[in-house]
Amino acid sequence: MAAHLSNGNASNGTSYAGTSLADLPKSWTFTSSLPPDSKFPTPAASHKTPREDIEPRQVKSALFTWVRPEEAKEPELLSVSPAAMKDLGIKEGEEKTEEFKQTVAGNKLLGWDSEKEEGGYPWAQCYGGWQFGSWAGQLGDGRAISLFETTNPSSKTRYELQLKGAGITPYSRFADGKAVLRSSIREFVVSEALNALRIPTTRALSLTLLPHSKVRRETLEPGAIVARFAQSWLRIGTFDILRARGDRDLIRQLSTYIAENVFDGWESLPARNPNEDDKLGGPVGTGVGKDAIEGPAGQEENRFTRLYREIVRRNAKTVAAWQAYAFTNGVLNTDNTSIFGLSIDFGPFAFLDNFDPNYTPNHDDHMLRYSYRNQPTIIWWNLVRLGESLGELIGSGPNVDSEEFVEKGVRQEDADELVSRAEALITRTGEEYKAVFLEEYKRLMTARLGLKTHKESDFETLFSELLDTMESLELDFNQFFRKLSNLKVGDLETEEQRKEAAGVFFHHEGVTGIGNTEESARKRIAEWLEKWSTRVYEDWGPNGDDETRQVEMKKVNPKFIPKSWILDELIKRVEKGGEREILDRVVHMALHPFEERWGWDEKEEERFCGDVPKFDRAMQCSCSS
Repeated sequence: MAAHLSNGNASNGTSYAGTSLADLPKSWTFTSSLPPDSKFPTPAASHKTPREDIEPRQVKSALFTWVRPEEAKEPELLSVSPAAMKDLGIKEGEEKTEEFKQTVAGNKLLGWDSEKEEGGYPWAQCYGGWQFGSWAGQLGDGRAISLFETTNPSSKTRYELQLKGAGITPYSRFADGKAVLRSSIREFVVSEALNALRIPTTRALSLTLLPHSKVRRETLEPGAIVARFAQSWLRIGTFDILRARGDRDLIRQLSTYIAENVFDGWESLPARNPNEDDKLGGPVGTGVGKDAIEGPAGQEENRFTRLYREIVRRNAKTVAAWQAYAFTNGVLNTDNTSIFGLSIDFGPFAFLDNFDPNYTPNHDDHMLRYSYRNQPTIIWWNLVRLGESLGELIGSGPNVDSEEFVEKGVRQEDADELVSRAEALITRTGEEYKAVFLEEYKRLMTARLGLKTHKESDFETLFSELLDTMESLELDFNQFFRKLSNLKVGDLETEEQRKEAAGVFFHHEGVTGIGNTEESARKRIAEWLEKWSTRVYEDWGPNGDDETRQVEMKKVNPKFIPKSWILDELIKRVEKGGEREILDRVVHMALHPFEERWGWDEKEEERFCGDVPKFDRAMQCSCSS
């Protein structure tokens, strides 16, 4: 099965040193497998068209448009991610070359021969989406343009390299196709930070300033381009637009492409889950033949059902990781939900400061639709939209390949049976989603608490009680776990010791939260610490090795998280202050979040890892970028 989590190490233990950007193996599988915009049926047709004549419009019966990036005048490469370079298979030092700089700015097209007008060519995807629960129609890559796919020669992982902020495409609607430096810095840092935290995510290779580009948002801001990459940029919204337009043949074609080219083939998809109800989160087998049908009458699973379940299971694990590390996306529309199960398209995202389950980083989200608490529910809502798009294929069960069904669709007399089967399978997949989510969430939280095993009572006694305590006392979520990693269980044997230790979790201004006193706060944390230390003794033994447990905890509990206040300061220092080194330093910390020191200014490092300034907590921002 295709790797779900990037391990940030493309070399897989080999001595592969990488190659130049030009020499990386390139492909255009997506564009060679799926239908292009009929206005530009070939790359040459698009290339011959003046760039200014490519304007927003409705694109029908197509999944992409050939379109090149706009020219960037005197681009300045601000930063690259060493981890991204390694994962792509690019050699160290390549970022210093002019070819690299011009490629990630969109000025040089690798793989395209302008004289012969042949070769691989950039493209922008067509998709739609449900935004804040309402159908938004055609959306698409309004400011993102993919350059090529590249396969790391060592890891064999294939990625699609894309530029965000590279100019108008047919999908820009009323926008300008640009991205501002402010949001580009945020996306660049968080993409790599999430990957370092082992949370499935799209990635960022480089950040480029466009000094001659001024972009109108709330104010006039400098433009920028993020070169980003992912195993796939396909989203639920890609299916949404096809369903809205009744393109049933394209839905089948796209589904087949995903199974055979994004995942590792039909046999890599999950076999029918042999478990029931709450046990659906356990491991399932693979290796089911493409044409095999599994399951009882009325719930027969064909290959498209298995594809749906694979997408669902991936997203369940990703949202579980968000909840375990208190990451909030801010705009979980269906066009921002990845079929590969990746965190994708970062706008008003944030990591929680004080634990508040109702927090949303999006100041336009007045109904709290995309709050931290609602993320698992909203992702499932989005996945139900995908189920509706695939409903005909899922519901056809064993008849999915019958000639009449493929060519003509559903017969009236078969409609009720098909709908009933589709509903039953989507409902069962919903139970699987919940079970996979809980299984992954429990696994991650168990590790964060330094436990070796999970007991059913842990969910209520440790997880829920801890979250209630954090909310009541307004404690910092991720800092709590890191500080807990520093405690020795041997120092928590008496109530007085536990009350004394409780003080490390408070903010620098003392106890906060409505109705709390220092005594009540210390007592509540101390009571939780007693339960936690008891469980640690159970797992590690009464003479357990505190030092080993602490080391293990620090491998999963980051010291550095790119909080909103840090990103806000970073943006001001880079954009207004003209600083450059600070960006690389923060990226370095984000790439190594579990370290104690990063070899920089120790006082500055501790400030970035310390208490969030009181008036900078729970910041919000807009979708504009």
